[in-house]
Amino acid sequence: MLSKSRPSVANADAQPAVLFDLDGTLIDTALDFIRIIRAMCREQGLPLPSEALIREQVSAGGRAMVRVMFAEQGVNLADDDPVLVANLQEFLQRYAADICVDSRVYDGLLPLLATLDKNAILWGIVTNKPRMLSEKLLAAIGLAERCAVLVCADDVANPKPDPEPLYLAAKQLGVPPSACLYIGDHLRDIQAGKAAHMPTIAAAYGYLLPGERDTVSDWQADAIAPTPQALAQLVQDWLNIDHDDDT
Repeated sequence: MLSKSRPSVANADAQPAVLFDLDGTLIDTALDFIRIIRAMCREQGLPLPSEALIREQVSAGGRAMVRVMFAEQGVNLADDDPVLVANLQEFLQRYAADICVDSRVYDGLLPLLATLDKNAILWGIVTNKPRMLSEKLLAAIGLAERCAVLVCADDVANPKPDPEPLYLAAKQLGVPPSACLYIGDHLRDIQAGKAAHMPTIAAAYGYLLPGERDTVSDWQADAIAPTPQALAQLVQDWLNIDHDDDT
């Protein structure tokens, strides 16, 4: 159970902040990836991978999703394989061009963001997604102007699970790291948060591999949210604020 009290910080008056991972935590982007991967398979005459199989690979990145295209054939392409390189480039171009056709903020999290805004709680995003794609997605979904900080993999020398991006986000917010709550759907998110001395919540509704939901407790996050609605309640409990029923 995540403590309802704010974590102790050097400055007792420190303003808390909430930091989210992006894909699989704040925004469900999987349907756009599924749409693109399956379209490319159709065009190349490849068997269509299941939506579940593609969804499971979202947290592993573009290369992993492109590899799924060839999974039915038992082919595992190396990172430098020309077929993988060409398909990855095509995949990224298509995604950048139509980044938010089916993506959406998880149910229950828009009201949470509205509650944070109403209570003047800073919130931001720390993601391993490239900045160009992150900015396009946030603009398309209507969150770019509300997000107080965005730190992406290409903003730092050492992305998650290293704590560097979380330290950078806290610095840009002007908030001590220990006053920031970090939420993510991957082990590396929790590792990064713990290394940065931030309380953490594991978003167990995100893009987990088969069987991972049964072992999320092994990540040793401070709390586990099985649903976005549960996450919203955990965040509000930590901040000692009430849900805004008008949003």
